[in-house]
Amino acid sequence: MSHGAPAGARTESADIRQLRAAALPRARTGWQSGYQARLRLTDAVVVGATLIAAYGLQLALGGASPSSSIEPMQAAAGLLLATAWLAALATNRAYDVRFFGRGMSEYQKVLDATWKSFSLIVLIAWVTAYSEARTLLLVAFPLGMVGLVASRYAWRQHLLRQRRRGDGGLTILLAVGSREQTGRLIRLLNGAPEQEFVVVGVCMPTGGLRQGERVGGVPVLGDLSAVGQTAHEVGAGAVAVCSSHEITADVVRQLGWELERYGVDLMLTAELADVAVPRITVSPAPGMSLLHVDTPRFVGPKFSVKQVMDWVLTAVLTILVLPILLAITLAVATTSRGPVFYLSQRVGRGGRLFPMVKFRTMYVGADRDVPALAAVNEADGPLFKMRADPRISRVGRVLRRYSLDELPQLFNVLCGHMSLVGPRPPLPHEVAAYEERMKRRLLVKPGMTGLWQVTGRSDLSWEEAVRLDVYYAENWTPFLDLLILAQTARAVVSGRGAY
Repeated sequence: MSHGAPAGARTESADIRQLRAAALPRARTGWQSGYQARLRLTDAVVVGATLIAAYGLQLALGGASPSSSIEPMQAAAGLLLATAWLAALATNRAYDVRFFGRGMSEYQKVLDATWKSFSLIVLIAWVTAYSEARTLLLVAFPLGMVGLVASRYAWRQHLLRQRRRGDGGLTILLAVGSREQTGRLIRLLNGAPEQEFVVVGVCMPTGGLRQGERVGGVPVLGDLSAVGQTAHEVGAGAVAVCSSHEITADVVRQLGWELERYGVDLMLTAELADVAVPRITVSPAPGMSLLHVDTPRFVGPKFSVKQVMDWVLTAVLTILVLPILLAITLAVATTSRGPVFYLSQRVGRGGRLFPMVKFRTMYVGADRDVPALAAVNEADGPLFKMRADPRISRVGRVLRRYSLDELPQLFNVLCGHMSLVGPRPPLPHEVAAYEERMKRRLLVKPGMTGLWQVTGRSDLSWEEAVRLDVYYAENWTPFLDLLILAQTARAVVSGRGAY
């Protein structure tokens, strides 16, 4: 982002000079253009490789030799699809810097663009009676969709690693508002560099200024009279305005005009905790804009789609892991006395009890020893967790580390007790201690995996695990489920947070 400063710039303060000389060079916002170029190149490679694979399969199924050439009609169709696909990605804002590394919108843009481009091919194939389009639809569509999402995910992980190391990929913010509100913004953003934003300075109304003050460890650089120039001097990519009774609509309007001269973006904070972006729409009203937050829905077509996804994917997974299930059954049966499976009463959707099945990983009667081990409990809230639990068998420790003990829950999903993705299945005594907000976890089926699984598993605090479960229950989408399933594989292989 360019920062063209108007004439008459003031003398830089010591705080600003220190900021520019230390942390700011590593966090410059110029990374966006390079990241955009890499995404465009990667997408072009994925699209090209997908079409080559589709046509290769078409030739193989048709009995043609590898040296057979592609007919002009096929070449034209492939070129049209590639052009339409890449154009759809561009026009659907798949390269918008505001979506890089943030939430699910980046992936959603890629999927929407893929749907649009293939819809065009379907229409053309129908009009021209081009029968070979079937291979494009059956092979290129799923292969390309997976390839594009996977490449975006890989680039996002690279970007997040850069941010955590402080090697770039950050957007510098100047916070504007009261001491309390800017302090909250600093705590939320500066403690999570993977979220992209880092607050380096604060400007507040004149009445609240104190000489040499710092808010959340960040220096106060001035008042509202020169926000644009201050943002330019510290190299900020955006100014985040927090709510304050002294910052009126007229002040925000004037600030927007001022920032426009310096090429700095204006952001307004809206403290809608744990509300996903798809639930928010902006409704125009005379003299203002209203944020409309959709009410969470726990019935209807969306959950019918989830049920079908559960049945289909679980049936496929059960068939694929059947040899593993048999091997684990043999290992548990031959290494310790007792039943192979362990049944645990859990609370499902609507508070209904169901028997959750797992491979047994402890000796028989281990539940009765929990009170004796209460003094060494490492979990907070009503949970009981120990990193070196003496009740776990040698085979059980391996099963738990890689979550293999939970594979029999596939049968719970097939029976309708659970979902592949959902909140952690709670015990009855945990539910008895629930506060009102925690009960919202019971509005959806518990899952074999969920946000708690891919975020930290047993390393999470009770409070954070509950927050993630409630967030999932209120903001679930089919795409979020697919993303969690993909991330679960990585979490399970790493074994991080499992014990």
